[in-house]
Amino acid sequence: MKEQIDNNVSKYRTERGATQEELASATGVSRQTISALEKGNYTPSILLALKIAGFFKMPVENIFTISYEK
Repeated sequence: MKEQIDNNVSKYRTERGATQEELASATGVSRQTISALEKGNYTPSILLALKIAGFFKMPVENIFTISYEK
């Protein structure tokens, strides 16, 4: 089975009314990194995942989940 990390970054960011640039600035990465993350083209480090969770003030497990492909 192949594992992949799914995320709800775009969902929570838009619900909060934040731009990719605002999230990027708050977490110390580029807007392009946030864009790639939202598209599923980038897996964040543990540090970045925790920073994003802190930005949204929720557990990291609410934002990032593991899915399995057969």
